[in-house]
Amino acid sequence: MRKSNLKSMTRQQLERFVVSMGEKRFRASQIWSWMYLRGAVSFDAMTDLSKSLRARFHRVAYISGLKCIDRKASPTSGTQKYLWELEDGLRAESVYIPEGKRRTVCISSQVGCALGCRFCATGRMGFDRNLLAHEIVDQVISIWRDVGEKPTNVVVMGMGEPFLNYENIIQALACINDPEGIAIGHRKVTVSTAGIVPQLYRYTQEGHPYKLAISLNATTDAQRSRLMPVNKKYPLKELLRAAAEYTRRSRRRLTFEYVLLKGINDTPDDAGRLLSLLKGIPCKVNLIAYNTIGTKFCRPDEDHIHAFADSIRSMCAPVTLRLSRGDDIQGACGQLTVQQ
Repeated sequence: MRKSNLKSMTRQQLERFVVSMGEKRFRASQIWSWMYLRGAVSFDAMTDLSKSLRARFHRVAYISGLKCIDRKASPTSGTQKYLWELEDGLRAESVYIPEGKRRTVCISSQVGCALGCRFCATGRMGFDRNLLAHEIVDQVISIWRDVGEKPTNVVVMGMGEPFLNYENIIQALACINDPEGIAIGHRKVTVSTAGIVPQLYRYTQEGHPYKLAISLNATTDAQRSRLMPVNKKYPLKELLRAAAEYTRRSRRRLTFEYVLLKGINDTPDDAGRLLSLLKGIPCKVNLIAYNTIGTKFCRPDEDHIHAFADSIRSMCAPVTLRLSRGDDIQGACGQLTVQQ
C-alpha cells in the first residue's frame, strides 16, 4: 500500500484523513502542530499521541522532508545557501540571511524559471516544474532546524516566479502564517513577482495580507522587454495599472525592486522616468546592484549607485539600497541556479 504524505495535505484534508481513520478531529491539529510548529519529521516525536496510534499512522502515512545536498556559508556576512534534493530527484536552492535580530529565509517557488530574465541565473537554467506547497514550506522548516533559530522573515524571492505557481504559493504562505503552523506574521512575509498581471489582480481581489514586491528593473517597454521577456505580454502600462489597483484596494504600500545594470538602466534619464512612472503609487523603491552571473552585464560602481539613489529620493517614497549578502557564495539576488 502506498503511504500518504501528510505534508502534501491542507489542514482540512488532514482533518478528513484523520477522521477517516476513526480518530477525533483534534488529532489533526496535534499532528499539524508537530509537523510545522515543532518541525517533527517522524511520528515517533509526537509524544502526545499514544504509541499504538503512532504505529497506525506510520503504517499508512509519512512526513516528507528535504534532503540537504550542499550548504555554503559566507565567512563575511553569515549568509548560508542550501541545495535541496526533492523526492523526485530534482533540486532547488534557498538562502538564510542573518542580519542583527532579523533572520530572513529566501525561498524558491519553482525548480528553475520560465521567464528568462537576462540578468538572472535562474532564468538561464530553464524550467522543470512548480514546487508543491509542502516543498515550499519545508525550506523554512529545514533551515530553522539547521540553524537552531526560528526565522523572523520569509521572502519568496528565490528560484522561480511565484505567481506562475499561485495556488501552491498561497497554500504554503497560509501554513507559514498559521498560528498553529510556523506562525510567522503576515507583515514579515513578502512575495516578489516579475509582473504576471492577471495573478496580480487575483491576489488583490482575494485580499491576501502578505507584502508584495514587483521586480521592475527598467523604465521603458523596449528596455524592459529586452531584460525581462515577460514585459512583451504584460507591458509597463498594464503592470503599473495593476500595481495602482493593488495599493488602492489593499491600502498597502508595495515595493518596486530595481536591479541596477551599468550603462543599461542606471542613467539620469532612467532616474527621471522612474520618478514619473511611480508618481501617485504608494510604494517604496528597493535598489539592488547587479550581482554577477557571468553575463555581459556589469555592476555600477558604488559612487554611481549612490548617485542614482540620491537622484530619485525626491519622490514621496522611501528609497533603499539593498546590500549584497551572499554574493561570495553565489547566494545573492539573481544568482540561484542548479544543475539537474
